Amino acid sequence: MTIKNIRNIGILAHADAGKTTVTEQFLFVSGTSKKLGSVDNGTTQTDSLNVEKERGISVRSSNTSFEWEGVRINLIDTPGHVDFSADVERNLRVMDAAILVVSAVEGIQAHTETLWSALKSNSIPCIIFINKIDRMGANTENVIREIYKELTKQGILLQQTFDEGGNNASVISDWNAVNINEKIVETIASTDDSLLEKYINGTAIGFEEANQFLVKAVHRCELYPVLMGSAKNGIGIEELLTAVNLYFPYPEGETENELSALVYRIEYDKTIGKISHVRIFEGSIANRALVNNSSRNLQEKVNRIRKQVKGKYEDVALAGAGDVVGICGFSNAQSGDVLGKFSDLIPAGICLRMPLLTVQLKAVNDKDYAALAAALQELCTEDPSLDFQWLKEEKELHVKIMGWIQIEVLERMIEDRFQIRAKFENPTVIYKETPSTTAEGYVRYWMPKPCWAILKFRIEPGERSSGVKYESKIGVNDVLQKYQNEVERTIQVALQQGIKGWEVTDIKITLIEGEDHEMHTHPGDFVVATPMGIMDGLVNSGTCLLEPMISFKISASDDLLGNITSDITQMRGNFESPVMENGRFMLCGILPLATSLDYPVKLSSRSGGKAKIATQFHSYRECSDDEGVIRDFKGISPLDTAKYILKARKALQ
Repeated sequence: MTIKNIRNIGILAHADAGKTTVTEQFLFVSGTSKKLGSVDNGTTQTDSLNVEKERGISVRSSNTSFEWEGVRINLIDTPGHVDFSADVERNLRVMDAAILVVSAVEGIQAHTETLWSALKSNSIPCIIFINKIDRMGANTENVIREIYKELTKQGILLQQTFDEGGNNASVISDWNAVNINEKIVETIASTDDSLLEKYINGTAIGFEEANQFLVKAVHRCELYPVLMGSAKNGIGIEELLTAVNLYFPYPEGETENELSALVYRIEYDKTIGKISHVRIFEGSIANRALVNNSSRNLQEKVNRIRKQVKGKYEDVALAGAGDVVGICGFSNAQSGDVLGKFSDLIPAGICLRMPLLTVQLKAVNDKDYAALAAALQELCTEDPSLDFQWLKEEKELHVKIMGWIQIEVLERMIEDRFQIRAKFENPTVIYKETPSTTAEGYVRYWMPKPCWAILKFRIEPGERSSGVKYESKIGVNDVLQKYQNEVERTIQVALQQGIKGWEVTDIKITLIEGEDHEMHTHPGDFVVATPMGIMDGLVNSGTCLLEPMISFKISASDDLLGNITSDITQMRGNFESPVMENGRFMLCGILPLATSLDYPVKLSSRSGGKAKIATQFHSYRECSDDEGVIRDFKGISPLDTAKYILKARKALQ
């Protein structure tokens, strides 16, 4: 099969829009599966975890592959719940195109807009599929208006529905060789000057000619086909598959070129161990070959290459450009690693949401403590956004999360997969801290010998969202360059906890004085000294807390405006003037996360489920100590110099 007969696509949606059912229909209609799986019955092929079957939601992405009309479609079914956005982020980098599923009943929901924004940012061609046209309450006209208003004005509707909202619902094409819709021709012509000139001059434009221009416009993300149907009843599924083959691009790249590939997901299998899921953009990978991991500057041997063919994994000897495969043998690989050369074909990463909560968890049985730590290390390899922290002195285990659903899912996964019962504490909002004023930090580490490292830093507040900036103003006659390199490498470690227990950011650090010793200095001395000097500077400057703020967009009926604006004010939020339209309003603004964690549930209850709220991380902003949380330093603080030095020199158990 040539690369032109491959499509690497993803399917995305807000939870419960029906994307997994669409995937099941693809597998069934293409003949890949003999029986149609059901989300309600927990029998879908792409939802394999117990928690997915029981809840009826996807909590991690899964790959499948099938053929339709001579084209192999490699499809990634992604999680729909916002708590699992990190998984979607990783998969977006390997999609050449995507299907965005929208419910004909609920319409554009909160997470739909986030997903759409990500597709636009990565310039990923997309077909919008309006699902559930047979459901009571379906209103495709309203949904299409929402698409044009809230997502894109570049949608191009290629079908009509009949008898929607009932068992006899159906779709009919407005765009084929027999039925050429003049409005569609006009929309396509607007994307190309030469075609537009023909259209304005009244020159006849046939279906084939116009359709070729539509293909080009979709590839350039200038138009987005809108199709409709019902996945549950198989309505519009074949038409959607045909559109995927026709309008979505085949992979770029050549098998003969030098290797360039991306590890986009890590998975552990009970039988074969660690599997690195890889998209090959250029070149090829052969079984038993040594492959260079450019991100980690090491080589690893391929033990096995697994490719999905018609929904089932098969071992293959060689995989080339355009292929999506699972590779066994890469013990050091992590999600995001580049294999071979870095290439412009590999898209940059994109952040949908960032974890803003941290939670401590414990083993129900104390004897499982070490096993739970090992389990979390494995889960963090699969999902780096968990950012697992093992504080061994305190025997504490912490992970970062998106929300409550993720806690429930993690709890169940740990029990099912590792046979460990874990309990989670209440999550805490992740605060940060930043210097209050400019000050200096000094450290003289010269006892107990042999050691010698003297440093003086200037600590300054940075602009908000500027992160960490470091520079050295001293010469190599004061401190050798190799020792200065150790200082720079240690800065991030030194800022993991400030004087209020949180990561320090928005800070400018300048090394203004320093001294080494020809006989007594060792490279590790500056690694030990740097955190002490930085912490001394933070004590002198003082720090203020930064709290995470979220932007929100609320849509609700006019009668709720007063209550909602009052809620926002009480939560220390602010908002812009509401936009009123057809008995509803749209309200945008900014809220502290800490005060609004349970507000979506409260809003849904207040409105009977008719109000919609979409939120995104906005920024970190200063807050008072009373409004935030100050926590104790975890481990031994560099301010406790005697114990800290003993610990750093491994003299303290």
